[in-house]
Amino acid sequence: MRKASRLFEIIQILRLARKPVTAADIAGQMEVSQRSVYRDIAALQAMRVPIEGGRGLGYILRPGFDLPPLMFSIEETEAIVLALALLDRTGDRELKQAAKRVNRKIAAAMTPSLRRTFDANALYAWGTTAPSEGIDLAVVRRAIRDEQKLAIAYRDESGRATERTIRPLALIYYSEAANIVAWCELRHALRNFRGGTREEQRARR
Repeated sequence: MRKASRLFEIIQILRLARKPVTAADIAGQMEVSQRSVYRDIAALQAMRVPIEGGRGLGYILRPGFDLPPLMFSIEETEAIVLALALLDRTGDRELKQAAKRVNRKIAAAMTPSLRRTFDANALYAWGTTAPSEGIDLAVVRRAIRDEQKLAIAYRDESGRATERTIRPLALIYYSEAANIVAWCELRHALRNFRGGTREEQRARR
């Protein structure tokens, strides 16, 4: 890893940390030696990056430090391309539209060499696509963020219709469906509510 990339990664690690991060932890994440981390932190401090701490104590980045716009390596660009392609296989319409906007923003900010990699479109995500009909997953994601309850109509595996009030906690995306992990107020327990495949949804109607 080039020195400039190491310095950037150290800043990123410290920005995301909620407590002091030791040189050993940073070295483990970056797969470099602790000695390299100490040298790089000293170089950042010499450039007046507000890093505080020391050996044995860990390091923190004072709030308010801003980085310049992100630039991606070729491997990072390929990871983004593939991740966005995988996202397009879900049944979440809002996230699909968001993925298209991300593609446009990334393409507009790329250097010519990275743009060629991005435009080559040589990475594909193959397989079934989750159905878009059914529950609006954007509503579920907002309920998770805002810690709100949802009232849903649901059919269990035996086809019995029921109405539930749930507190959604997480969404698990599969290629053929999405699972809502939620606290069910009827059962007073954690439950999984599965969106189902197209065939399952037709059978439940």
